[in-house]
Amino acid sequence: MRSPIASLLALGSLLAPLAWSSPSRADASAWVFTGAGAVGWKQGDADLVVDGALSLDVGVGTTPDAPFIFGGLARATPILGSGVDLALLARVATRGFQAGQLGLALDAGGYARFWGERSTGFTGALTLGAPLGISLSLQGSVGTGDAVAFGAVAGIDLLRLTVYRQALLPVWPNPFPAQERPQDVARR
Repeated sequence: MRSPIASLLALGSLLAPLAWSSPSRADASAWVFTGAGAVGWKQGDADLVVDGALSLDVGVGTTPDAPFIFGGLARATPILGSGVDLALLARVATRGFQAGQLGLALDAGGYARFWGERSTGFTGALTLGAPLGISLSLQGSVGTGDAVAFGAVAGIDLLRLTVYRQALLPVWPNPFPAQERPQDVARR
């Protein structure tokens, strides 16, 4: 039978590697977008209606240092004069999109409409990200009750403008960017 001291030493030697760690970065990506545009929509046998629309997105994703960022977001799309469509989406974005340069993001998921003739279904968007967080999003959805919607929304992502911005650094420095800076990588 082992003594308690021997057991403690054995346990301590097994746990010792957990006390050591190397420097690491575990930053996550995030999105806070607001924009406006137009949406054409119809439900059932009704005629196609074109209304103004807003888009509000909030989401999080994997590290902004990767070539592709995977994440999820919640979207509220108020269709002016009608109601709000709510969506939960998966997102894949390029590093250029997240860094506030040029890039693309693709969103896909489900939506719910609790106004008019209620509807649920699939929604998706392709978003072109430009410098300073400016974005143009082409959105569409198909749902129950023969609901169809498509439109374009332009706006700005406030986090891509500030925290994640890698554009215009010589004239507008980003003192605490979420991405690794080239000089940080060179120091390793």
